[in-house]
Amino acid sequence: MMTTQPSDPTELTALRRRYSLERERRVRTDGARQYRGTEAEFGYYAADPYVDEVAGREPLRDTVDVAVIGGGFGGILAGARMRQQGVERVRIVEKGGDFGGTWYWNRYPGIHCDIESHVYLPMLDETGYVPGWKYAPGEEIRRHAVRIAEKYDLYPDAVFSTAVTSLTWDEASETWIVATDRGDAFHATYVVTSTGTLSEPKLPGIPGVETFQGHTFHTSRWDYAYTGGTPDGGLTGLASKRVGIVGTGATGVQAIPMLAEDAQHLYVFQRTPSSVDVRANRRTTAEDVGAGRDGWARERRENFLRIVSGEAADRDLVSDGWTSSAALLEKLLPSFRRDGAGPAFEAAYEAADAAKMNELRARVERTVTDPDTAEKLKPWYRYACKRPTFSDKYYAAFNRDNVSLVDTADTHGIERITEHGAVVGDVTYELDCLIFATGFSVGVSGILSGRLPVHGRGGRQLLHAWAQEGPRTLHGFTGNGFPNLIHMGSLHNASSVNFTHVLDEQAVHAAALVAAAENGSALIEPSPEAEDAWAAVLAEGAADHEWFHAECTPGYYNREGLGRPNSASAYPHGAVAFHELLKRWRGDSIGEALRARAVR
Repeated sequence: MMTTQPSDPTELTALRRRYSLERERRVRTDGARQYRGTEAEFGYYAADPYVDEVAGREPLRDTVDVAVIGGGFGGILAGARMRQQGVERVRIVEKGGDFGGTWYWNRYPGIHCDIESHVYLPMLDETGYVPGWKYAPGEEIRRHAVRIAEKYDLYPDAVFSTAVTSLTWDEASETWIVATDRGDAFHATYVVTSTGTLSEPKLPGIPGVETFQGHTFHTSRWDYAYTGGTPDGGLTGLASKRVGIVGTGATGVQAIPMLAEDAQHLYVFQRTPSSVDVRANRRTTAEDVGAGRDGWARERRENFLRIVSGEAADRDLVSDGWTSSAALLEKLLPSFRRDGAGPAFEAAYEAADAAKMNELRARVERTVTDPDTAEKLKPWYRYACKRPTFSDKYYAAFNRDNVSLVDTADTHGIERITEHGAVVGDVTYELDCLIFATGFSVGVSGILSGRLPVHGRGGRQLLHAWAQEGPRTLHGFTGNGFPNLIHMGSLHNASSVNFTHVLDEQAVHAAALVAAAENGSALIEPSPEAEDAWAAVLAEGAADHEWFHAECTPGYYNREGLGRPNSASAYPHGAVAFHELLKRWRGDSIGEALRARAVR
């Protein structure tokens, strides 16, 4: 059994060599191009399985105060915070059949959040809700999204099963024309985009996938009509099926144990193993989390953010795998504190990283009984190279006789799909069902993907402007030439592992911008000088992490092995500091983002 502490520099040298070897086994020259989107002949992978038939309606031609694009937590929170500011007509446009975003789409067996539910679920103080699990199941999270939408009366003007196809600034009325795939062309004084970081499913570009004669689907569109059961299990339709699953990231780690219980045989096709730490999920009570106090949820959420952002905290209220390993996220989060960075820091960081990864590899050895399978499940890379995962059931699933792990590292994934199965090396694995747990095109929203053209003043197209000059914003929210357009997401601001907290802070800011503009009869539009000043802030403290990600195993953090170039695309001083900066700015300088209206 390996020790968890690296004993000397020789061990670290050996680890570096092993990490490099394992990386080279998996690197592909096509990088992210190895995936394909869910368009054209693959569009059925993105179809909504939760709506039997989309209800017809007349195209909308009215005017609303605020249009919000996206009905996930970002859009819901934007709507709720707008309501708190007194905004009357808020229309959320969502391509799914209801609110929930990624939690509307993702209903696969075993789904839970891996951030503690008492900090992940937003607006607990405002709704009075207390989650019943430390890590809530997906349906509880989806219902909480609906709870917020109902509390803030967001349903009456909302439109579902609708995708925005363009945004066009109308100079005459100083409003945005919002066009959709349902023939709508309504006006909105303000537009908030919150299309999400996990909104576009992706598929592996495996040759022959379209020829497979069995059943296939993406985990974000789980087909319970085929598998039977619910997210809690009972997949009785798979009792006589040979099932393959592609992908062993955060989704696969949760779905695989559930599939193992019910499939006749399960083949897990793995290119790179995830690091899988202890989850220790359990029932919780209001007393466990101090829910009897006013502001308990905000206090807990802020405490978690401080710890995972590298800030000082007098205690750890959440105390889980994220907070205990927070220091190892320094190369992942551009917002993490880097005070004192240098050779001594890097040496200590690498030693701590090696100790943690040795601990995680030792966990595989303790749990998986077959030595060959255990070896294939060990993560040979540094902690921040791939998103950490957490499960109490994953490794034990590989001790079952009906589960086979198929290592595809040396063939760079499944080589091809035939009518009857998947080919890896010289072996064809015959399958009745093939499930893709291959995730989403992370961080690619409608605007950034080019699927949502935005035309501002003078017909200027946003994506073209950014392609020429690089993204230009003030605080990541607003830009010159695109008045009253507010972006929510990860660009030019600070991120965190608890993204719902980040989104809520952004929603508060967006609502404050709208309120200031309404009170001053002004447009939200920063000057070019304000954009320049913000770009300088981002560039001044930008971290140098390019070398680290160049050495990582392929994954979406480093563009599938092609590297993660240094860039000034995020606020470099931490999410906590960024939220404090926004709060001060709203109190002192919000006028920097406003300009006088031409239309009165």
